[in-house]
Amino acid sequence: MKCITYSRFGKAADVLALQEIDTPAPGRGDVTVRLAVSGVNPSDIKSRAGGRPGVPKPAFDRIIPHSDGAGTIEAVGDGVDSSRVGERVWIWNGQWQRAFGTASTHITLPAEQAVRLPDASSFETGAVLGIPGLTAAEAVFGGGDVSGHTLLISGGGGTVGYLAVQLAAWAGANVIATCSERDAERVKAAGAQTVLDYRSDTLAQDILAANGSAPVERVVEVEFGVNAQMNADVIKPCGTIAAYGSQIDMTPTLPFGPLLFKAATIDIILIYLLPLPVREKRIVQLHRALEEGALVCPCAQVYPMADCADAHEAVLEGKRTGAILLDCS
Repeated sequence: MKCITYSRFGKAADVLALQEIDTPAPGRGDVTVRLAVSGVNPSDIKSRAGGRPGVPKPAFDRIIPHSDGAGTIEAVGDGVDSSRVGERVWIWNGQWQRAFGTASTHITLPAEQAVRLPDASSFETGAVLGIPGLTAAEAVFGGGDVSGHTLLISGGGGTVGYLAVQLAAWAGANVIATCSERDAERVKAAGAQTVLDYRSDTLAQDILAANGSAPVERVVEVEFGVNAQMNADVIKPCGTIAAYGSQIDMTPTLPFGPLLFKAATIDIILIYLLPLPVREKRIVQLHRALEEGALVCPCAQVYPMADCADAHEAVLEGKRTGAILLDCS
């Protein structure tokens, strides 16, 4: 199989290499997927670059990056129904605690990590459902039914935020989203009733005003540290802040008093660790939204596999309006 690999941390252009290695055969309970596309996520960039405390070198001698992707099952191991051969699937946790991810023509992994792709959905859509899709679904639905509730979705222009806006609107929530001026119109078109500039000096007041002076039941948060005080100001008593990122401030100081007297729940989401029964519920919700035409997974650009370093740089730059994918065909 052809694949992108790295064996040391560093800049994408310095450490990523196109190689050809043997395709791992499926063991018991495994499937081998012929990949069409691979999804590139910020977590893939961080893993390849290194710099995490206490992690001086990659966990494996040779790593194929990326956890998301989509393709067709080519072979199955013992214990897997042979009827799955030829099935169109999308991948989750492709490279989580494993050496070989989806930046490859093939991946072999446990059968439950290859999910049947809805018939009308493209491989490009499938490659967005893993980290972005499941994160958005858990952030929106992790506390239960949101119909009739008000959700604040920070960073509605980002991939996860944009999917979260669509899912929350589909589920009957009143959606207040923040984003840049550039993304305001498309976030509103995705289903947000109110779109606010995240840079506003009066953002908390703007959010409350948009909700008839009432606090919000749930916050979907991409920048937990930076927005901690604002979230404390707008969250309803016994409400939940579902945080999946805090890139700007990874060691935040929390306004404990205001959060305490709201009895607020801080739900930190790391989608890699989502228990399988919960994950399966989120998969059902994602598929239902897709099948009902309520969820669009935009793709900004598809790069040839050989240009994987450029794809990593595009994700790092951040100025995009959709997913960055690799063509694995």
